[in-house]
Amino acid sequence: MNIKLTLKLDGDIIEQAKSYAKKENTSLSKLIESYLGLLVNTESNKEITPLVKSLSGVINLSDNLDYKKDYQAHISKKYNK
Repeated sequence: MNIKLTLKLDGDIIEQAKSYAKKENTSLSKLIESYLGLLVNTESNKEITPLVKSLSGVINLSDNLDYKKDYQAHISKKYNK
């Protein structure tokens, strides 16, 4: 069931959001509904966000990287001066 909601928001934000919604081929109402759904749905909070998904694969790491060893060396260097 859809219910009408009236909001007072900054005009610049509204215009930017409309522009974003148009680029994403969606309505501003659907965009806000999706965002609010993410906030209130605890299961959705466990999902990877689009921002994190977009960052995936940005850094190329060597196959033999031992991140635990490197992190321990970093911490040791930082605190054992």
